[in-house]
Amino acid sequence: MLDEMSKALVNGNTPEVKRLTEEVLRSGVRPGVIVNKGLIPGMDIVGIRFKNKDISVPEVLMSARAMHASLEILKPLLSRSDMEPLGLIAIGTVKGDIHDIGKNLVGMMLEGAGFHVIDMGIDVPPEAFVEIVREKKPDILGLSALLNSTLSSMKDTIDALESAGIKKEVKIMIGGAPVTQDFADEIGADIYAGDAREAVLKSKDILGAK
Repeated sequence: MLDEMSKALVNGNTPEVKRLTEEVLRSGVRPGVIVNKGLIPGMDIVGIRFKNKDISVPEVLMSARAMHASLEILKPLLSRSDMEPLGLIAIGTVKGDIHDIGKNLVGMMLEGAGFHVIDMGIDVPPEAFVEIVREKKPDILGLSALLNSTLSSMKDTIDALESAGIKKEVKIMIGGAPVTQDFADEIGADIYAGDAREAVLKSKDILGAK
């Protein structure tokens, strides 16, 4: 049934994913096993297919909705021992940029892979990123930008973290259409992710997660 759940998730079949979640729970499978053996493998396939351009953004969003429908059932039943997150990631679109589709995709894929994600929204000023690092202490801070004109906001945010003396407390991941590895190196980011699948893989790698 967990394999069936993964396939239904890949197909974005929310009613079927919900039905299978409830059925597997009734059969005595632990919630953490359902997440690790049903949801995460399904979202992993979605990530691979999206990277290979075999599916489109709307199809990814349908799979993400199916995943969230299952998690709504499972989360109240999950104990810390059942489902310890791989890490905490805060992600937002930088100041001056109101695009969020790429950010949302990355956040959904990270959540589907087992990370706890804080979505900071769009047009996020440097001081808000500084505050979230101080208060929530995420393992990774994700900065997204779609416009060339807002790349400077990424640098401003990293400079603000440096000035606050907390840059070394968090790994900084950047991405978006105009972003390159050279730019990431230039402004002192720790991770450059070219797409949502790469964001998941590099986040796991830098935190030593499997």
